[in-house]
Amino acid sequence: MAEKPHMNIVFIGHVDHGKSTAIGRLLLDTGHIQQYVIDKFKEEAASKGKTTFEFAWVMDQLKEERERGVTIDVAHKPFNTDKYYFTIIDCPGHRDFIKNMITGTSQGDGAILVCSAAEGAQAQTREHIFLARTLGIPQLVVAINKMDAVDYKQEPYDKVRADVSALLKNVGFKPETIAFVPVSAYVGDFVAKKSDRMPWYKGPTLVEALNGFTVPKKLDDKPLRLPVQDVYTITGVGTVPVGRVETGILKPNDKIIFQPSGKVGEVKSIEMHHTALEKAEPGDNVGFNVRGISKTDVKRGDVAGPADNPPTVAKSFIARIQVLNHPSVITAGYTPVFHCHTAQVACTFETLLKKLDPKTGGVLEENPQTLKTGDAAIVKIRPTKPMVIELAKDFAPLGKFAIRDMGQTVAAGRCEEVEKK
Repeated sequence: MAEKPHMNIVFIGHVDHGKSTAIGRLLLDTGHIQQYVIDKFKEEAASKGKTTFEFAWVMDQLKEERERGVTIDVAHKPFNTDKYYFTIIDCPGHRDFIKNMITGTSQGDGAILVCSAAEGAQAQTREHIFLARTLGIPQLVVAINKMDAVDYKQEPYDKVRADVSALLKNVGFKPETIAFVPVSAYVGDFVAKKSDRMPWYKGPTLVEALNGFTVPKKLDDKPLRLPVQDVYTITGVGTVPVGRVETGILKPNDKIIFQPSGKVGEVKSIEMHHTALEKAEPGDNVGFNVRGISKTDVKRGDVAGPADNPPTVAKSFIARIQVLNHPSVITAGYTPVFHCHTAQVACTFETLLKKLDPKTGGVLEENPQTLKTGDAAIVKIRPTKPMVIELAKDFAPLGKFAIRDMGQTVAAGRCEEVEKK
C-alpha cells in the first residue's frame, strides 16, 4: 500500500471551548486510543470531581502517564483517515501554539478551529484566527463544539457560524470555502461518526471535512535550506553539522555554502539515525560531513544552501508582526531577540511603518509612534549582526519568527521583504 500523504494540523481556539476533548474524541473514534483508556480516565476524573474531563486528560496526563510507565504514548498524536495521515500538534497554551507554529516544529498545514456553540466567539477565538493567518496556515475547518449544551438546536449554531465567518473574512480567509461542522466532542456527535441528533445538518463529520484538505506542495522543489542546530567534530571523520532539511534536497558531493559566514565546502556523506543516505529531503534531521570546513567555520543558526543559490543574509527586512504580549509599548529602537529557524539574533525595530487593523489587515495608522499588546503592524527591522532570513512566501520555515524578551514571546511575525547584505 502506498504511504498516505502526511499533514500537520493544529487545534486552535479559546481555552475553554473543548480543544482537548475534541482531540481525545477524534483519537478514540478513529481507533487511535482504546475505550478502556478513556474509561480509566473517566473514573479518575470523577473521583477528583472533574467529570467530563476524561478526554482532556488523555492529553494533559500523558506526561505523567509516561513517567509512570503506562503505555499510552500519544505524544505526537498521529491518526489516519482513509485518505490522509495526520499529526495533531496540540498546543494547549496560547504561547505554546505560537512557539510551535513559528519554530517550524510544526509547519501547520491546516488548523481545526474549535468554537463553543454555548459561549460563541471570544477574544481568543479572534486572536487565534488572526495568528493562523499571520503565520500562514493555509486551510482550516471550524468545529462548532458543545452542541449538546445547546440541545442540538440549529439557531445557536447558525449564530456562531455567522460570527466566526465574519472574523475569518476580516483577516482574509474565505468562509465559503471552509467547512463548519456542528459537533459534540464530549458525546461524540459528528467528530468521526454521524449522529441523528441534528437532522437539520447535512454536511460532513469533522473527519470527513479534514479529508477535504489539500496536501501542501512539497518543499523539495525549492533550493536547499538547512538551518544548523549543532556542529560536531568526529575523530577520523571531520566536521559534521546537524540540522533539519527545511527545503530542497541535500546529496553527497553537493557544493554548499554556509551563511552568514560565507564558508564553502563539499558534502562527503549524509547520515540519519546512523544510516547513510543517498539524499536528504524536507523534514529529515541529518548529520552531514563537509570537506573543507572546520568546526570554527560553522555554528548553530547558520544556514546551508547551494553554493550557487546561497541563503539570504539580511542587512534589514520588512516584517508583518502581531504583538502578543508586551508589558509596555514598543517604540523605534527596541532591540529584543528574534528566534528564526535555529538562529537567535538581537534585532532592532528601526521604523514602525504601519499599524494594521488585526481584524481586516487594513492600515489603521501610518508611521505609528508606539505598538502595544494586540497590535498588528508592518515594521522595518535591522539585525545587530548578520543573520539569514528568507521571504516567508518563498521559504516559509525560514521566513517566520518569534520575538522574545523578558522570558516571554512578545510578538510573532513573517518576513515580507529583505534588503540583502
